[in-house]
Amino acid sequence: MKDMKVINIDEKMSLFSDVWHPRIVGELNDVYVKVVRFQGEFDWHSHEKEDELFWVTKGEFDLHLRDKVLKIKAGEFIIVPHGIEHKPIAEKEVEVILIEPRATINTGELKNERTLEKLEWI
Repeated sequence: MKDMKVINIDEKMSLFSDVWHPRIVGELNDVYVKVVRFQGEFDWHSHEKEDELFWVTKGEFDLHLRDKVLKIKAGEFIIVPHGIEHKPIAEKEVEVILIEPRATINTGELKNERTLEKLEWI
């Protein structure tokens, strides 16, 4: 039987303080569960094949789409379908759980200094 354990999100979030650098905290069916802090503005990007779920645990952020801006608050989540260009912006620090396929790169099709090809497990 697989080793099962309870994951405490607050405890995992306490292990780092940098922003825009997701860490992996779990895996199920070829999908990673990640935790990340946002503050400031990210880059416009999209993911050709992967949908993304952003679940806010603390704070709030604005998800900019080409035709509108959506505010996602603590206790809410949004699913961004693949191919949709988006840009998260957080005025204040926000804590987010990401649920996305293992192959998902944080900057999607865009490659720049923020691109993280390999993520750390915590």
